[in-house]
Amino acid sequence: MTRRLGKLAPRHDPRTFRMSAPLARALPVIPPSADWAPDVSWPMWCNDRYGCCTQVSVASAIRTWTGAAQAPILLTDDEVLENYSAVTSPPFDPDQPATDRGAVELDVLNHWIRYGLAMPGSQPGRSYLTAYGAIDPRNRQSVQRAIAFLGGAYIGLSLPQWCCDTDDDWTYDPQRDNSIAGGHAVWLHGYDADWLYLNTWGGPRRMSYEFLAQFCDEAYGLVARQHWSDIHGVSPKGEALDALVTEMRAVADA
Repeated sequence: MTRRLGKLAPRHDPRTFRMSAPLARALPVIPPSADWAPDVSWPMWCNDRYGCCTQVSVASAIRTWTGAAQAPILLTDDEVLENYSAVTSPPFDPDQPATDRGAVELDVLNHWIRYGLAMPGSQPGRSYLTAYGAIDPRNRQSVQRAIAFLGGAYIGLSLPQWCCDTDDDWTYDPQRDNSIAGGHAVWLHGYDADWLYLNTWGGPRRMSYEFLAQFCDEAYGLVARQHWSDIHGVSPKGEALDALVTEMRAVADA
């Protein structure tokens, strides 16, 4: 099986909202575990042919949120590639291999907020992100809060080559050959005391916290009012999420 990468080097913007402290106020007691997409059958979404992982992660987020909140919305391959094209310059064209250059995660998130991204629906369907903020991938509690409160975390990795060659769990061993193959975007949809849960290349995967701390070079909590509403339990509902979004927007407008 061919496994493509496609996350370009992170571009850190000092204006990006820092989400760790507000999440701690919103969810002071962290649940011991959360998984918003257990036992899901994940598509490949063309990531065996193209470097569209930044949009596979968007599709994974939408599938996770809608599957937990209402009824799952599954993007098609064509929609994933349309979204990939929308955030690349020159625009990605499947018939022009030179345009398959990958994408920057901040470009994806900003486009998602401003212009929306394609998804199933009429006239046509569009998905809009409400807001996003950076979280510290080396702070286990911040990552867990983002997953429990916001339904997941959108992260970028400098991925070792061996991860592309095996279906093994992603764990960190300093004695292993950890030569970096390139950048990869994934969506974290669950955690427990020992593992983080994600999907990539058409299947589920587990990642250790040590692996995340070693190889994650950017991580974001996403707020998606359109997809993530009226959840019961520990997830956002009503005033808590409204207050978080108000705080994020106040910083952005300052």
